[in-house]
Amino acid sequence: MALGAEAAPSAGTPPGYVSERVCGECHAGVTRAWQTSHHASAMQTATRRTVAGDFSAGTVGDGADSVRLAQQGDAFYAWARDADDQRRKHRILYTLGVSPLQQYLVAAPGGRLQTLTIAWDVRQRRWFSLAEPDAQPGDAMHWSGRYRNWNLMCADCHTTGLRKGYDGATDRYTTRWDALGVVCQACHGPGQAHVDAARRGKKVPMPVLPTTQGHAEGQVDLCARCHTVRSRLVEADRPDHPLLDQFRPEVLREGLYFPDGQQQGEVFEAGSFRQSRMFAAGVGCTDCHDPHSGKLKRAGNATCTLCHSPAGNPRFPTLALKRYDDAFHHQHQPGTPGSNCVDCHMPTRTYMGVHARRDHAIRIPRPDLSDELGAPNACDQCHAGRGKRWAANALAGRPLPPADTQYDFAGTFLRARQGDVATTGDLTRIVTDRTRPTIIRATAVDLLGSLGADIPEAALRDADPLLRSYAAAAVAAGHGSKEALIDLLDDPVRAVRMAAARSLLTLGQSIPSGHALAYAVALDEYKQAQSVMADFPSARFNLALLARDQGAVDTAIDHLQSTLRMDSRFEAARLELARQQAALGDATQAETTLREGLPLTHKPAELQLALGTVLSKAGRFAEAEQAFAAAVRANPAAARARYSHALVLLRLSRWTEAGTELQALRAAFPDNADVAYALVSLWIQSGQTATARATLPELMRAHPDDQRLRRLWMQLGAP
Repeated sequence: MALGAEAAPSAGTPPGYVSERVCGECHAGVTRAWQTSHHASAMQTATRRTVAGDFSAGTVGDGADSVRLAQQGDAFYAWARDADDQRRKHRILYTLGVSPLQQYLVAAPGGRLQTLTIAWDVRQRRWFSLAEPDAQPGDAMHWSGRYRNWNLMCADCHTTGLRKGYDGATDRYTTRWDALGVVCQACHGPGQAHVDAARRGKKVPMPVLPTTQGHAEGQVDLCARCHTVRSRLVEADRPDHPLLDQFRPEVLREGLYFPDGQQQGEVFEAGSFRQSRMFAAGVGCTDCHDPHSGKLKRAGNATCTLCHSPAGNPRFPTLALKRYDDAFHHQHQPGTPGSNCVDCHMPTRTYMGVHARRDHAIRIPRPDLSDELGAPNACDQCHAGRGKRWAANALAGRPLPPADTQYDFAGTFLRARQGDVATTGDLTRIVTDRTRPTIIRATAVDLLGSLGADIPEAALRDADPLLRSYAAAAVAAGHGSKEALIDLLDDPVRAVRMAAARSLLTLGQSIPSGHALAYAVALDEYKQAQSVMADFPSARFNLALLARDQGAVDTAIDHLQSTLRMDSRFEAARLELARQQAALGDATQAETTLREGLPLTHKPAELQLALGTVLSKAGRFAEAEQAFAAAVRANPAAARARYSHALVLLRLSRWTEAGTELQALRAAFPDNADVAYALVSLWIQSGQTATARATLPELMRAHPDDQRLRRLWMQLGAP
């Protein structure tokens, strides 16, 4: 028996929901369509009918990551290395997905289900591995680890009526659901009242009847509960409640999206679609997809020509009436690759090894921008051997929209991600431009916060709650109207209230008595949201920072230690734990915390910098120099590491090396008064007083408000 099999999650209908079989009694046609969908098969009990993989294949994979497979009667089994590095037999309890791949779930201690990292390629009929190359038993990315845990990573969107039931104190689950897969009530809401009324011969509509006409945004919000990257705010969500009362969608952050908004990480579809002109025009998911089967309404280009044709569609009067499915438009021979609308306007990116997903921003390809932005383009997917310049030249004569707002933000976003404060003006203009997609504006305000810039008050008072939410969060890192932030404590949307309260706590802002209750409630909503997600190391880390800012240092340290037990590679938590330990005077423990993290990272610059700081404060300058030097080697562009290295070289009287580093920093950062002060101090300490005397007047003119330089001038006996 697999470990913890007796504690596996189970079904149980919550109040207001009915069995899905009841729906088919009246709605037979749509039920049949739904039964053919990926939603219907998103998660199923493992049986001969539902298991697609060949479990007679024997051993799959090589070496330590190999898995032995077998079918015994009606049951399917896998032998794999567990977290303690021992091989055990696990029964396959459930399947996850149906095409283009299928994964398999087994029970584990603490009420968990884990996904094996071998998966079945349905199209090629072969086993393949989803394992991380370096993942070892005990790692969060190992198949037995946290990031392969179904309760945490998959359950939300592969079941209906989920109650995760996570207990943060014991790190255990009592997970329950209404139904496996995405069933009728996942989108339409609880059906009990509707069914009871129908049986009495009365009509009571379902809580949600999603349509697109005039309601595209609401429909996309409904689908975005799963089809976007988001953070959960409540334990149990409902489709008839506003999206941002239950989730906070991600914006176009680095690692998730390329600077031009193309999909990069596994972001699903809604975040891309919200960037599109089609979404802005009122197009919704079911304009292209059948809502029950999930399939396209027509084959090939025929779905697109429902609107993009000489006849057009009266719902979208701004659409140019012309032939789009034509060689003159797409510049490819009909019936060949490239003649399909999606080939150029919805390029694919492959996730989970075999799953090619189309980018739903539906844009004109711009190969001329690829090199500048470090982003892909649709042309390269077919013409990779010809290069980006060829593709750019091929499209050079094609007309672009007069103001190509689908890409004009991309260069600004790229430079802002790199820390260029000169982008703040352009970012502010993007934030305040109401003609742009809200997700673009919210990304711009998020970047303003990362640069410590002013947050426009208009963003805090905008009609769209996504922008208000990100603007409220950005004020904590940047600058903005505290009065507007306080007003947002009474915002009707949970995600906005939470962000405002968290920023006010970070800023140490005093709260007027008339808003004290709203502030306490909103801050508690923030804490509850992190507690709901506390099986995520990132949410546990957020709880640590919350406790720290509330002055509960012991609680903060407990949460930080829990975070690292969950994911030993969580570097931000390790750095914060070391800071708290050092602040409490426990330099030895801080050093241990940092050194334990070094073997776990391929990018040790921040850990080495923190270690050098701890050692330097302890007076262990020779060891500190080694740590700072390692930080500089790991990231030569890190100015703080280079500056710290120069200071400790100065403490060690290694004048020449310190001078070389400080001179280089002075050339790179002429406006930095700290570097100027350190350089003059070096000259004085090393006996180069003539150089100090000759250079100080120029430095004092460059930094007229820096009293340290003036004191050095007086120390040299100058008037």
